[in-house]
Amino acid sequence: MQKTINQRLFLDIHAIQTMPPANINRDDTGSPKTAQYGGVTRARVSSQSFKRAMRKYFNDNGDIGNVGIRSLEIVKYIANKIIDKDESISLENAMDMAEKTLNAAKISTKDQKAKALFFISDKQADKLAKATIDQISDRKILQGILNEDCSIDIALFGRMVADDPSLNEDASSQVAHAISTHAIQSEFDFFTAVDDLAPEDNQGAGMLGTVEYNSSTLYRYANIAIHDFYRQLADKENTVNATKLFLEAFVKSMPTGKINTFANQTLPQAVVVSLRTDRPLNMVSAFEEPIKSENGYVEKSIERLFSEYTKYDKILDKPIFTGYLLVNDQRVNEIGKAEENLKELIADLETELNKNLED
Repeated sequence: MQKTINQRLFLDIHAIQTMPPANINRDDTGSPKTAQYGGVTRARVSSQSFKRAMRKYFNDNGDIGNVGIRSLEIVKYIANKIIDKDESISLENAMDMAEKTLNAAKISTKDQKAKALFFISDKQADKLAKATIDQISDRKILQGILNEDCSIDIALFGRMVADDPSLNEDASSQVAHAISTHAIQSEFDFFTAVDDLAPEDNQGAGMLGTVEYNSSTLYRYANIAIHDFYRQLADKENTVNATKLFLEAFVKSMPTGKINTFANQTLPQAVVVSLRTDRPLNMVSAFEEPIKSENGYVEKSIERLFSEYTKYDKILDKPIFTGYLLVNDQRVNEIGKAEENLKELIADLETELNKNLED
């Protein structure tokens, strides 16, 4: 059963994070993704790249009983659950049964694979497997199963089903493409690899090539429509805990592109969290004029972000809560509560959520 909440409530998360030489998100040519903003070329890391990292963090670090699987292999995924419930059913028969059930729910398959990536929660798959064993083929019943027991990642990031929009799930979260606060120039690393078993008189490399990279200080942003998230999960405690996990994952997760090559294992130098009752607000406007510096971008980016924060009080209601965490000691424009560490920031967010969400 879905919950309703009278008050609109939005969570904004902002971060400044510096990156060493890296190529964590590549385009179709293997180059780091970029964007034009403020008349200059910026480093860019796509929202999909960060969302994938956050979903993995949910699975690896969250105490979650109901997670989502997004795959073409959902026929096999449900078939395995059928076998778990009835070991007398062979894999071949379970695959046939699962495919028929999915087709009855208006999910298209070909060669026992979904025609497009399908997002399904663990509980939805489990109930669909039981319905298959019970020989339920009514479309409304099967689609009802797929519209209940929403996992936190499906609720946050949404589900789109071209075959039948009734199976769509609107995302309660938005994650922005991260961009650098300054102009960047791509560089190339020419690398060679030595053949360990090459003859001593062979001085050539066993392999050579180039990899493109850049270094940057990124502005990152994400939000959650908490009132929608609560409606989807239908449980106050789950909503609060999942929101805390979202914040933790946003701060600690990292896309893994070329990470073995560059070891770009950084964390944000600044995190700002706000709860608003009117609408969310991306603060990228602070960096429309690119920062120019010969002695680092982090402190100047943090200063810009904090200076920008109060300007929009002229248009929007003031946030009902703002907390921020700075890794380095730095004087900033006062915008809310300075937190000692991430645990304290998450704890204060939890208090505010419990205060503003109805049972």
